[in-house]
Amino acid sequence: MNVFESLESEVRSYSRTWPTVFDRALGSELFDENGKPYLDFFAGAGALNYGHNNPVFKEALIDYIRRDGVTHGLDMQTVAKRDFLETFKRVVLEPRNLDYKVQFPGPTGANSVESALKLARKVTGRESIINFTNAFHGMTLGALSVTGNSMKRGGAGIPLVHATPMPYDHYLDGQTPDFIWFERLLEDSGSGLNEPAAVIVETVQGEGGINVARAEWLRALADLCKRHGILLIVDDVQMGCGRTGPFFSFEIAGIQPDIVCLSKSIGGYGLPMALTLLRPELDVWEPGEHNGTFRGNNPAFVTSAKALQEYWTSDKLEKSTLAKGEQIGRCLEELAQELKPAGLESRGRGLARGLAFDEPALAGRASAAAFERGLLMETSGPNGEVLKLMPPLTVTDEELERGLGIVVDSVRAVSAS
Repeated sequence: MNVFESLESEVRSYSRTWPTVFDRALGSELFDENGKPYLDFFAGAGALNYGHNNPVFKEALIDYIRRDGVTHGLDMQTVAKRDFLETFKRVVLEPRNLDYKVQFPGPTGANSVESALKLARKVTGRESIINFTNAFHGMTLGALSVTGNSMKRGGAGIPLVHATPMPYDHYLDGQTPDFIWFERLLEDSGSGLNEPAAVIVETVQGEGGINVARAEWLRALADLCKRHGILLIVDDVQMGCGRTGPFFSFEIAGIQPDIVCLSKSIGGYGLPMALTLLRPELDVWEPGEHNGTFRGNNPAFVTSAKALQEYWTSDKLEKSTLAKGEQIGRCLEELAQELKPAGLESRGRGLARGLAFDEPALAGRASAAAFERGLLMETSGPNGEVLKLMPPLTVTDEELERGLGIVVDSVRAVSAS
């Protein structure tokens, strides 16, 4: 691995957590160059909801490439884009009574967030954005300005302005009425709070520590935004595409955001792709006012359309995700009860699950112990105190049982040492 250490930037991170050279991947497993298998409870940070090299998508992609289908198309009209848009409307939007225009902002979640923030400011004529404690929205400057993590914010190198953080659900003592501070600032002409263009929120904070917002909290937030003429942006980059059960993570609350950010698993096969969904009346962009060279990834249109057809024309995947999520939740709750002195806390919804440690270092040690046993998991939270479980939604029952066994063994081992 000398070439990685000598030539690649020090900014690399996951390669340090999992010091091996991977070669192949299939379903819920990766294999290193020596053939050793690793169960993947990381799933590309949520970009591989349907697993590695899903055979249904692979065949569609190979056929498309073999016939010389357009690969790079900027925002030109192509057959692949038309098929994707028609499928997305029929399979995702119409059954949920959602009326959104679709913008292709660029290939990543940060591209989607940047376009959402720019559009909110253009529509409202205001500059300020409200974000939440422990939020993560990306690594570009606009996205960093609404991100909470101080280490990531510090990488910007300049002041990050025009954003004001508010307490996320359960951030305070749990006894404080929801949004009492936020609403007081909005209503008090002496508060000094600039009139916000938008609020941006994750319904489950993945990088922030698997913090789950209650449905009633989300409904109250949507109502507050409506009453005060503030646009509501839901960042569903990591928690969308079925990660929490339903296709959109906000469905549980019965709300309809003004703008929705999607990326990661929307590409189906792990191919780069992002969408910004916006209410039609908000579509005030001038042609080319927000663009990107790789906003038209046609191979991703192919695999994304296939994913929607394969997994979202029935509720089978959603029910399976919820059932498997409950299984993980029970396992983590039992582990927390067994190891009470370690101060463990089970968190999560659907197949986004976490185990929080009172002693942050133990989460990292548990992740390392799991790697030694053949399982990939990352940590999250402001101090890396949460062991984060995000297997592919297509994980088999046998793989889930095997992975949970490794999780239990790893946590027990580090808690006893």
